[in-house]
Amino acid sequence: MEEKKTWDLISIASIPLIMTLGNSMFIPVLPAIEKELGISSFQVSMIITVYSVVAIIFIPLAGYLSDQFGRKTVIVPSIIIAGLGGLLAGIASWKSDNAYPFIIVARLLQGIGAAGASPIVMPLVGDIFRRESEVSEGLGIIETANTFGKVLSPIIGAMLASVVWYLPFFAFPVFCLISLIMMIFLVKTPHKNERPLKFQEFIHNIQQIFKTEGRWLVSIFVIGGICMFVLFGVLFYLSTMLEEDFQIDGVKKGIILAIPLGALCLTAYAAGKNLGESKVRMKWTGVFGIFILACSVFAISFSKDIYVLLTALFTSGIGIGLALPGLDALITQGIEMSKRGTISSIYSSMRFVGVAAGPPAFALMMKGSHFFLFFANTLLCILALFISLFGIKPEKDA
Repeated sequence: MEEKKTWDLISIASIPLIMTLGNSMFIPVLPAIEKELGISSFQVSMIITVYSVVAIIFIPLAGYLSDQFGRKTVIVPSIIIAGLGGLLAGIASWKSDNAYPFIIVARLLQGIGAAGASPIVMPLVGDIFRRESEVSEGLGIIETANTFGKVLSPIIGAMLASVVWYLPFFAFPVFCLISLIMMIFLVKTPHKNERPLKFQEFIHNIQQIFKTEGRWLVSIFVIGGICMFVLFGVLFYLSTMLEEDFQIDGVKKGIILAIPLGALCLTAYAAGKNLGESKVRMKWTGVFGIFILACSVFAISFSKDIYVLLTALFTSGIGIGLALPGLDALITQGIEMSKRGTISSIYSSMRFVGVAAGPPAFALMMKGSHFFLFFANTLLCILALFISLFGIKPEKDA
């Protein structure tokens, strides 16, 4: 990659990294927030839930706006909104005797900001780089940054909260400011439509895309959602087990949770660099990754041993790390630039659905047997495997 575009990519990659921190960083802090504010466990869980739900709703709108008015035009104000949300939550936690309603409003703002920032980076990478091999490598780096944020989140959140419980709220606007400066000064806007489409025209065009490309697009949407559902569900299970069965919490628990995410992070980076321009390779790398994920989840169903669990989780991280960059690249390179933002945003929404649904679904299934929990999720992974085999049929490379 050219040096200039390398800095563009670093700046863009800061966005998913920071927006991931803005949500996952609060997971280890939730017990402290519950205690300090005197609220119920359900109320404190809403601090995470409202962020994800709002993001799911606003992501497609942000994608549409980015297709019509330019990626940077949407991303920059979205980062500002997200940062202001964090600042509001921090000030309310510090100064207010009734901080909870303000925190919920602040998290709504953060969710809106995240919806307009993180999902737009995928089509932006596709806009900036013309060679398909560079797009694949760039998307691998984006997935790496996204996952690296998940690796750092529990550790940073626990460390900041050990100073004062509301410090993570104040840290987030600082992170946003850094990303905002990088986006403004280091990223050139590569695309803006000369004539924004009327909304009815736009909807018609999207309908035409799904008529002609719907099979493989829907397949990728479902696979992405399943991968995130399994990943965050299993992480929730591991987090609960470490605390309840082994009395491990705080930074130590964060480090253990980082093991499968670290594997995902490194694998996504390596996969992105090696996908090249071959859409067939993108598909089969994804198929192999989902097969590894299915085998890993199946292995967990037979044992509660902590070492078996950690080994299988490490392997599942490798599987998801192989699958995601190929899925990202297929969407980014398979859709024309003027509609790329909307389609990739719908894909991001499906992934957010998986993130939001995984932990509560696992919490319900954990009331049953260990074998049933992981065997049911093995079947879900096998479904994703069949969809990837038969639903995604890229043209053979020339």
